[in-house]
Amino acid sequence: MQKLVKIIVLIGLVSTLICQKIHAQTSPAPMPVLGVSNPWTEKQVMEPAVLAAMIDDAKAEKPLLLNIGAVGDIKGAKHIGAVSKAENMQKLNNAIRDLPKNTPMVIYCGCCPFSKCPNIRPAFTALQKQGFTNIKVLDLPVNLKTDWSSKGYPLAGEK
Repeated sequence: MQKLVKIIVLIGLVSTLICQKIHAQTSPAPMPVLGVSNPWTEKQVMEPAVLAAMIDDAKAEKPLLLNIGAVGDIKGAKHIGAVSKAENMQKLNNAIRDLPKNTPMVIYCGCCPFSKCPNIRPAFTALQKQGFTNIKVLDLPVNLKTDWSSKGYPLAGEK
């Protein structure tokens, strides 16, 4: 009987470890930062690998990709600049003014850790206030270099 209990406990431990390993390999949900709330939902966050695959697939429909930060451009992105500056927020407004409200778009910054970004939340909120309904935020938790270019994902000017 003791042997059976030990086997059951061992199976339970192994199962727990396997589940933790599997969970650790999936992308975490965007972490809320103390004092900072995100205006987007988890479904409105796009993983870099998903966008990179869309860019690389010649047949895939491409979303409008907007660089609303002060970093280099991802292949196909329209460079707006850091929207924490009023002139760049106006540039964003001008770029989307005549678009249908259901236009698929992905915004990204990548200048600094996502949690401290001065651009992503104001841009997302501005797009929402203007009635856009198909907005995604590119998940760059550290920065563009770490979460995009170091993985070999396409940048503007590369083949």
